[in-house]
Amino acid sequence: MAIEDNIDVIINRTEYGGSIPVDNVQALASKDLKDVPVRYIRPDIEAEEVLADDLFQIPVIDLSKLNDAGQPGYDDELVKLHIACRDWGFFQLINHRVSETIDAMNKVTEEFFNLPLEEKMKCAQLPNNIKGYGQAFVVSDEQKLNWGDMFFLLPLPISLRHLRFWPQNPNSFRKTLEKYSKTLHGVSMQLFKLISINLGIEPEAIGKMFENCTQGIRMNYYPPCPEARKVLGLAPHSDATGLTLLVQVNEVQGLQIKKNSKWVPIKPIPGSIIVNVGDVLEILSNGEYNSIEHRAIVDFEKERLSIAAFHSPGLGAMIGPLPELVKEKTHKYKTIDVQYYLKLIINSKLDGKCLIDHMKIQ
Repeated sequence: MAIEDNIDVIINRTEYGGSIPVDNVQALASKDLKDVPVRYIRPDIEAEEVLADDLFQIPVIDLSKLNDAGQPGYDDELVKLHIACRDWGFFQLINHRVSETIDAMNKVTEEFFNLPLEEKMKCAQLPNNIKGYGQAFVVSDEQKLNWGDMFFLLPLPISLRHLRFWPQNPNSFRKTLEKYSKTLHGVSMQLFKLISINLGIEPEAIGKMFENCTQGIRMNYYPPCPEARKVLGLAPHSDATGLTLLVQVNEVQGLQIKKNSKWVPIKPIPGSIIVNVGDVLEILSNGEYNSIEHRAIVDFEKERLSIAAFHSPGLGAMIGPLPELVKEKTHKYKTIDVQYYLKLIINSKLDGKCLIDHMKIQ
């Protein structure tokens, strides 16, 4: 059996789990609720400290200054990128020159979520499968639920695409997603090269692990909620991947990151890509860079939409500290194969940095 086929089995097999079906939140919100169901209510979040919007903001990286070594501003911007990955784990990427592709993807995403529920359900997840329209990381009937719906697809590798889940309505969706997938993978590969340079290793060292990467595209829809301050669109977590590239579809803000035990709201720069370090990159760098807890809040009156592109190593990779970075240091993390790593991800609910905690060598 080919590696790609084997991974597809892992993603679908019952023993590896899937998400327990739950109510569609967009449909639930459309009922003009007076009382939000108790499974969405999180009593503790109102007491958590959220910093003023303008007190802290994540670094901004100008990709146009990093196209060629030696060009004006290259060295300074490379240092800024290193500090962003090391001290923040998040940054906003500007002048990336892919705005047209992003705008097209934003458009078809809005069109998809505006379709009637029965039309969207044509792309619904199957039992024990993470691909399609539905939910993720619901692993018990007792856990708190997120106030949001998602549409998750695996554009890369091509063997995992399964067009059964790719909608034909909007009719431009498939063509748009294919271009978006290729374009954002290209941006991530450029960033992996720059990150390798900053870590003092061969420029292609990290990129080789992501040439045939597993790329997931998650489209998020967070409906307005009458008790918005008591629910979460997405629970606190760090991303299990290498790099995540997030775009804001509409103007409603909602992303918050955890900095010094406090929540920091992120103000997206129009047209920017918000990039964050994932657990895999923390492990590969042996802790030089850190994945950061983040969450999504929702609005009282307006819906929020976003699109996250997750980039994970190729299907045959081993996940562990890069040998070049631990020659004179202690290994801080275990080394495991992709199959076991996927099993850990799929069987977990979103819970802070629980995956990293499992991977750390005590």
